[in-house]
Amino acid sequence: MLERLLPQHHERIELGVRKDGYLPLEQYGALGDGRSVALSGADGSIDWWCVPNMDSPPLFDRLLDGENGGCFTLQPDHPFTVERQYRPGSNVLETIFTTPSGRAKLTESLNSGTAGRLPWAELARRVDGLDGTVRFRLTMKPGRRGDTVSPYHSKIGGHTVFHVERVLGLFVHSDTVHCDWADEGITGEVTVAAGERQTVAVVAGRDEPLVAPTIEQIDARIDISDREWRDWCEHVSYFGEDREAFLRSALALKLLLYSPSGAIAAAATTSIPEGIGGAKNYDYRYAWIRDAGYTIKAFLTAGLEAEAKAAFSWLLDQLRSVGTRVVYIRGDVMWQVEPALSIFAKIAVLGAGEDQRRDCDASSLGAPILATATFQPAEPRLSA
Repeated sequence: MLERLLPQHHERIELGVRKDGYLPLEQYGALGDGRSVALSGADGSIDWWCVPNMDSPPLFDRLLDGENGGCFTLQPDHPFTVERQYRPGSNVLETIFTTPSGRAKLTESLNSGTAGRLPWAELARRVDGLDGTVRFRLTMKPGRRGDTVSPYHSKIGGHTVFHVERVLGLFVHSDTVHCDWADEGITGEVTVAAGERQTVAVVAGRDEPLVAPTIEQIDARIDISDREWRDWCEHVSYFGEDREAFLRSALALKLLLYSPSGAIAAAATTSIPEGIGGAKNYDYRYAWIRDAGYTIKAFLTAGLEAEAKAAFSWLLDQLRSVGTRVVYIRGDVMWQVEPALSIFAKIAVLGAGEDQRRDCDASSLGAPILATATFQPAEPRLSA
């Protein structure tokens, strides 16, 4: 079925090759933990991650500023080709880099634990040597949010901690990983031979105590997270044609479900226009009542009643508190993007942080009715 959806003629784009500092958007994979989403590029660079929440200011923002934006990069230091895929039934992402000297696999996860979402943000990246030897250039550079903040680092106890406004974080790594600290971030290298494994990670939080897990605990949680995703997929009740494609769609929707409230974000990014030069250049990290109704129906179709219930409860709460209009995920004022920050600003005006809470159309009025009707099976789930 997926082949039928692809255009018959399209330009061949080489994976992992940037133009003017930017990757094509389709070359990003999404990682998530129920609270935020990170975007990992095919060249080994994580260019977008808001900490700790989906609508928080970004820790990495190279997606909008290819030259100066923050990023977390693991990239071979020789020319490479790329193969990448998600693990089956999982949002854990695998990328295989092939270089003239060898092959290595990068496995990435926004980690969870056996009890579900962690109370801190944990972005883990594991490198396994497959053949020969591969050396990676390592960069972990927090973003400056359009020169509105100045990252720096300090010593707290036995740990080196980076600070970005109210965000505190640790860079945790295997013992044999070499890295150098500066206020701007970290640079270093990771080398793996066949059969060797190295892991690096960022652990962060905002206005909360900083947790310092070991790299062994973080590495183990990559596989725990994978197992949790696969267990979740086993509850998807659709077994028709193209189940794998259906599961991938369900996994994508799950990434956009903000678990603390049940809100469903329209997207995990901001300031990327639907079309270059177009007017729809908004911050989409909030939820439309109309779309929430459709997504609730999709979750119920998949047999995912817990997610449907969480989203429906959020929807009812918004109807009680603000009525039928667009609302933010958590009611906060979102990060304001400076127009000069993004390449897209050369052609169009950005709308990050734009208040669309008062926008309302007729379809929004029907969404609560659709959601309520969807929740009425032969044996009703709703009380009178």
